[in-house]
Amino acid sequence: MSVLSDHIFPRFTILRLLALSGVLFASSAIANELAQLGEALFFDTNLSANRTQACASCHDPAAAFSDSRDNGISGAVSLGDDGESLGDRNAPTITYAMLIPVFGRDTHGEIAGGTFHDGRAASMLEQAGQPFTNPIEMALSDKGAVVKRVHENPAHADALKQHFGETIFDDTVKAFAAITESIVAFEQMPQFAPFDSKYDRYLRGEYKLSKQEEVGRKLFFSQLFNCHSCHLIDTREDQEYEAFSNHRYHNIGLPVNAAVRQENGLGSAHVDQGLLENPDIDDPLQAGKFRVPTLRNVAVTGPYMHNGIFRDLRTVVLYYNKFTLSNAESQTNPETGQPWGESEVPDTVNLDLLSQGQPISALQVGAIVEFLNALTDQRYEGLIDQ
Repeated sequence: MSVLSDHIFPRFTILRLLALSGVLFASSAIANELAQLGEALFFDTNLSANRTQACASCHDPAAAFSDSRDNGISGAVSLGDDGESLGDRNAPTITYAMLIPVFGRDTHGEIAGGTFHDGRAASMLEQAGQPFTNPIEMALSDKGAVVKRVHENPAHADALKQHFGETIFDDTVKAFAAITESIVAFEQMPQFAPFDSKYDRYLRGEYKLSKQEEVGRKLFFSQLFNCHSCHLIDTREDQEYEAFSNHRYHNIGLPVNAAVRQENGLGSAHVDQGLLENPDIDDPLQAGKFRVPTLRNVAVTGPYMHNGIFRDLRTVVLYYNKFTLSNAESQTNPETGQPWGESEVPDTVNLDLLSQGQPISALQVGAIVEFLNALTDQRYEGLIDQ
């Protein structure tokens, strides 16, 4: 397995300094034209087998770069280019994805970073290329087919030649790499990480949190609860440019999304092994673990969890009471009125972590949700509760 050359915490410190100095978005000065090409590729439906699906189909900028389509399954998972195939995992937002470190181990020896829910793409560059040839996503046969589709478009072809040389299409591997590099240049533009939520503005003295938002903020950072254990990269309270994820992997005991399995044809016998499905991982103790997602824009990027099993953000917060309380209410999914269900991979559930902290009352849940709402980028605030 790869090892991080710059571990998570030092790396994030560097990212913070770069953001403060304006260097983080160097593409605005150095590679703006490359980012424009990447944007054109990102929205091009011709780069899929049936010419119906683009990167933007599952990462809609109007929905905080998540999948806004219902897809016949309440948006839990994404629909493929053929109009029939359904995935098994929820498409995560790619806002703030630039803050995710390369897949490896952090300074504490924990597996962290990488993209997709299982880190199988070590970096954004790897991630940008994989959906093109995934048979249930954009479904092109191979890298050569992707390069051929890009070359069909004179504007794309001319732009790639301009940035990577007249002979770029002579080498399929290099041409494909140039395509993914262009897309990543777009995904690193400021619109993907504006740091302009109510919370960010509060930190800069530009916004006063409401009473509920402030209560939620205190609860979130409190040592009495467990939010901070997974959803902070910087253990100090109220740090600018916080990722709201430590990018590590955990099994939190989620049940199968039975409705998805019925629709996508995998059936009840299939088990999503999470991190263990990453080709770089062969340790059975990693089964059922998924990367901790960012909480930025969480209020507008449901459904939630890696399999889209929860529709409401309140449900996500209440779920953790399952491990700290034993009464009937805490053991019941409020969306279904039924028990939460058994873990898909029970042997590796992190009960030590999940049982820490105090139970969360209904009033506290409401306040935490209000704080999570305050992590929404300003351009998406109108989507909250829609």
